[in-house]
Amino acid sequence: MPRPAKKVSQTQLARELGISQALVSLVLNGRKAGINAETYDRIWAHATKRGYHPKGMHLASSPAAQAHQVGIILRAPLRLNTPTMYFGHVQHGLHVALEAREFSAVFLGAEDQLDGEKLHRLFPAGHPFQGIVLVGEVQRPFLDKLRRFDLRVVAVSARYPGLCHSILGNEPQALESLVQHLHGLGHRRFGWLGGNVGLGRHEARLTALESALATFDLKLDPRYTVKLKEGDRAEGAEAVLAVLPHARRKDFPTAWICYNTLMAAGAVRAFTRAGLAVPADVSLASADFSPVATDGTPRITAAGSNPEKLGEAAARLVLDAPATDLGSFTDLMLPAQLFVGDTTGPAPK
Repeated sequence: MPRPAKKVSQTQLARELGISQALVSLVLNGRKAGINAETYDRIWAHATKRGYHPKGMHLASSPAAQAHQVGIILRAPLRLNTPTMYFGHVQHGLHVALEAREFSAVFLGAEDQLDGEKLHRLFPAGHPFQGIVLVGEVQRPFLDKLRRFDLRVVAVSARYPGLCHSILGNEPQALESLVQHLHGLGHRRFGWLGGNVGLGRHEARLTALESALATFDLKLDPRYTVKLKEGDRAEGAEAVLAVLPHARRKDFPTAWICYNTLMAAGAVRAFTRAGLAVPADVSLASADFSPVATDGTPRITAAGSNPEKLGEAAARLVLDAPATDLGSFTDLMLPAQLFVGDTTGPAPK
């Protein structure tokens, strides 16, 4: 007779995972509150793989036994600790909406952390995921890999026609409202401080700005059109430093529109440090909307779709979208709103 397999202890599992035995014990007894979702799933996966099935183990709490989960994947190079308030609020809206339907949001990692081998481990036959929400724009090859697992995929702030569902903000509406607001204040010279160049959102916002300006027979001057690889506060300041050498020119813009609110916050500081008052000398606005605009000091004039509403809409779509056997996908666009803050004012005479 073969000898029975030696039982694996919680202490061994904890040592192999590099975490505390107390945490392993909590998870294997069904505790989820206050425990990172990725860590929770990792403990269960390892315990099951090692054949750990003692009396009292709450198998009903294991990921394999649950069909009420939605995975979250971030675009590269974002991480959970990346200080991007916008996508943080998207995830919050998603989590709250899923929880209301008794589903759990499980963070699976970022695009550049999930190769083919790891995707196969995450999505074996009988996996518990109702679908996947992509937060931000991922590369097409990664999306193609993901689609092989027959998952319902919803992209937030990105669109892949004929490939998956998507939730977008109304970029043209947002930029039109900003240009109308600033034009009404007497501004005729506009500049663009762009970030995340190469992503569809940057191109959509820049194109929408150019179209909105054209309705007033205005256009951007290439000298005052800055395009940077990233889109954080540091890039907002960097963009201002790039245009400051032209500040004494008569054609220097009186109104600047930033790619996002984080860049706008950095730009406000940079203009102020350079001796240009906001909004007395230059007005500044953001081409997206987030609590950074409404809760900070100064409050930043901004237009865009509420990121928490994007997350809520993604939850509804990943749970309720019709079957896509015929390759039919939903592209949902949410309306934009204009918030007038402290950073825009009448054009200087």
